[in-house]
Amino acid sequence: MGKRERRIFTEDFKKEAVRLTETSGRTIGQVADDLGIGLSSLTRWRRQYREADLLAGPHEDAAKELARLRKENELLRQEREILKRAANFFRQGGKSMRFELIDQAKKEFPVHRLCDVLGVSESGYFAWKGRPASRRQGEDMVLLAHIRAQFSTSSETYGAPRMHAELTEEGLAVGRHRVARLMRDNGLKALQKRRYKKTTDSSHGSPVAANLLDQDFACDRPDQKWGADISYIWTAEGWLYLAIVLDLYSRRIVGWATSDRLKKDLALNALRRAITLRNPPSGLIQHTDRGSQYCSHDYQRLLKAHDIIPSMSGKGNCYDNAMVETVFKTIKSELVWRTIFQTRAAAEWALGRYIDGFYNPRRRHSALGYKSPASFEATMAISE
Repeated sequence: MGKRERRIFTEDFKKEAVRLTETSGRTIGQVADDLGIGLSSLTRWRRQYREADLLAGPHEDAAKELARLRKENELLRQEREILKRAANFFRQGGKSMRFELIDQAKKEFPVHRLCDVLGVSESGYFAWKGRPASRRQGEDMVLLAHIRAQFSTSSETYGAPRMHAELTEEGLAVGRHRVARLMRDNGLKALQKRRYKKTTDSSHGSPVAANLLDQDFACDRPDQKWGADISYIWTAEGWLYLAIVLDLYSRRIVGWATSDRLKKDLALNALRRAITLRNPPSGLIQHTDRGSQYCSHDYQRLLKAHDIIPSMSGKGNCYDNAMVETVFKTIKSELVWRTIFQTRAAAEWALGRYIDGFYNPRRRHSALGYKSPASFEATMAISE
């Protein structure tokens, strides 16, 4: 066998990887898996950048950071101890026994910490603790605790099919109709609201690329076809604009950026982040609308520098970039339309948690066999 080629990571890539450990809500191990890099490498990068920040900052900030790191280490120690005990405990009766474990360990660890590490809600535990109930009712309460925890994790967006897939993967033997009944009886259904803002300005004199994609969204590998677009989020401070770059193979958002202004730098920043994290091969096709941000000289020059081939929608045809529009609808229905953002900063923080912490690594897509974008890419890479 040939010698495995060693990957070379740029400083920008390292900074993006470290940023994800700070903003996505995922553990450092999960981020490392999502990006396909070693845990030890990511840990080392994070330590290096944190040490650099501490040396550059004032003594008081360094003390606060040190205290935060100590608290984080203590929480990780607790998590390892809880999971170590859970591994032995679950061998006796499967994942449905996690409430029993919480009940036995609550003298050593806070109940909320046990519930958080084991992936159940406190209300579910106390409901289980306070029964008596029939066997069927007891099973329903345990299932409902799992459903509520996953419903909350999904920002209250999962319906019965995705919820059934989530519970099945957890090892719970439950039918889809039973899941639907428990969700319906407990009012676990999302509401949506809309607000409109135009984002595409095609009234410009810049050159327009040919429509190479022509609504053919099929791909057989990552980084073969990307789609990019811009949308908007209303806040009490005014509009916040969101640009994303989507890998059409896995529906993974490979780059995103926000701005309070609808300028070319917004689209450029999203593209730069996508290129940094993915390092795409030559010949990648990126499809966009005819907006001035994508037709600008700077944007086209960046595409050319990385041998990315531009493709643009037909005039007035909203279906040519339908897959990206579908992702925007998902973001809005699952996050934006249900939230009142007081500031643009709050909206940006929530988008980061949703995209990097939920959508890419966890959200299940029916078109991907109810796998998340990151899981789909990893599964397909193993099978090749």
